[in-house]
Amino acid sequence: MTEHQEQRMKKIIAVIASLSQNMAEMEELAREQLSITELTTTQTHYLEVISALNNPNITELANAMRLTKPTVTVAVDKLIKLGYVQKIQSDEDRRSSHLHLTDKGLLINQMHEEAHTRFAELMQETYDAKELETLTTLLEKLI
Repeated sequence: MTEHQEQRMKKIIAVIASLSQNMAEMEELAREQLSITELTTTQTHYLEVISALNNPNITELANAMRLTKPTVTVAVDKLIKLGYVQKIQSDEDRRSSHLHLTDKGLLINQMHEEAHTRFAELMQETYDAKELETLTTLLEKLI
């Protein structure tokens, strides 16, 4: 790697770290406003994915999060114990359970989405239409 490439890589890493920090601060502020201190950012992400997948089972959640089923099971069990998620047995297949957000979980997920919205609003205030289009295109390439 050339020195120029190394410097560019360091700059990219710094920008990513800064963006991550900004998002974490927005989510933390929202948590404080709702007096929610018992959930981590990772647990909040679990709630977001459960909502996005529309009541997945453990296997579907693990696949979506690219984690092992045992790892996801431990995390989900903790969220159940905290009252954010419930397992509901499938009507179609009694051997299978689906994950549902409780009212408490829905509230947290709404807060999480609002933090994302505030971040998107900040981007719209910062960039013009062409820059936003370019940024969106570049970010979509990553996913």
